[in-house]
Amino acid sequence: MKPPAIRRIRRSYAARQGERGVTMILVALAMIAIIAMAALSIDVVTLYVAREEAQRAADAGALAAARVISISGVTGTAGPDNDGAAWSTICGGSGSTASVMAQAVAQQNSVGSSAPTVTVTYSSGSGSGFSDCTAVPGDDLLGVNPLVTVKVERDSLPTLFSRIWSRATNTVSATATAEAFNPSNSGNFAPGGEVVPATPRCVKPWIIPNQDPANGGTFVKKGDGAIRSTGIRLNGAGTGIVGESLLLTSNCGTGSDCSPANMVKNPPAAYSYIPASVTPPASAVPSCAEDSNYQEAIGGCDQSTVYACGTVGGSNADLTINPGGASGDTSVAAQCLIRQPGQDSLDVTAFPYSIKAGSNPLPIGVAANQVITASNSIVTLPIYDDSVGKLTGTQPAITIVGFLQVFIDNVDAAGNLNVHVLNIAGCGNGASTTVLAPGSSPVPIRLITPQ
Repeated sequence: MKPPAIRRIRRSYAARQGERGVTMILVALAMIAIIAMAALSIDVVTLYVAREEAQRAADAGALAAARVISISGVTGTAGPDNDGAAWSTICGGSGSTASVMAQAVAQQNSVGSSAPTVTVTYSSGSGSGFSDCTAVPGDDLLGVNPLVTVKVERDSLPTLFSRIWSRATNTVSATATAEAFNPSNSGNFAPGGEVVPATPRCVKPWIIPNQDPANGGTFVKKGDGAIRSTGIRLNGAGTGIVGESLLLTSNCGTGSDCSPANMVKNPPAAYSYIPASVTPPASAVPSCAEDSNYQEAIGGCDQSTVYACGTVGGSNADLTINPGGASGDTSVAAQCLIRQPGQDSLDVTAFPYSIKAGSNPLPIGVAANQVITASNSIVTLPIYDDSVGKLTGTQPAITIVGFLQVFIDNVDAAGNLNVHVLNIAGCGNGASTTVLAPGSSPVPIRLITPQ
């Protein structure tokens, strides 16, 4: 028999013995690397989650502080020098209302299962932040668009495996800046000098003329939206619009509608209102009955009607109805809104004004006379440019030039509203575009930190 063409070389038994266990060593080395990478991944994820928690806490704290400034009324002043005591109470240091609110809200959001360290500063959009807003340079800028910056930091963050390689502690931090954006006179500060308009939602359909006889002249300047009479009143003393007491009456007379023939005055007189054209469907939050879109827009939060502040002819009145008179739409819906009798009350003897729960509170369970931070009695009213003269037609186009945020003290059977002004914002009538600013405050708040 012929030998095979290719001979198989047979290794010796001793050579094969020397290769035993190599695979086990390689697997062991690979497992060490895999476990190390998995361990580091767990720690990295932990840090990323903590970073997101810190950002949420910073965002919430900044928005809360800006909200305090928005509803306080101080953005209706000309800056801290105009009424330094008022600004000091709101944002003048760590014990001020806005700073305390930012601290409390931010620390409600735990970072790494623990409360973070929170730092609150204020600025007017340029330069370093100050813990006391009255120290911010450029008082007029601060009065227009005050900025709140909240920094949230969490050190000694626990990790599982990275401590093997380093004894240094892990720290995460996040920063958020919120703005109480008041469009009043914004043309002096916006790029290119263009007025920045606003389109708030949840506005009540009581349109009032741009007249302020208590101080003389108008609420806002029609050209740029600047506030005419700055400052804050205490117990009625002072000349500012904020804190002013108004009696708003229906200008629709005693007829079946608010047509020009039935109006008490045309154009309407100061402190009188005409009904806005409500876009259906309006939504109502209170549980009492509403039998029209107009009533629902008063009793709840109207998300359909758009009030285009700064757009010439961008909104409409509705003169086909008469909301005043005995048991009229305004009286019925407003009583439902503020839960009268037993409605909340406003204390204007000290600033910031405080709200006390009534005997018929919302939410149910709040004790009467307990100080509260929100109330259905706080509403927003559109201000229209009445200098154009008489209103004609059934749904005349009007130009909204600003908004009043007011507290409804009470409403009578004829639809007359006793109110106190809490804030004011203007946008003028020269803007060519609109910017949505949803919310019940005429001074919207927004995060401006790039995400």
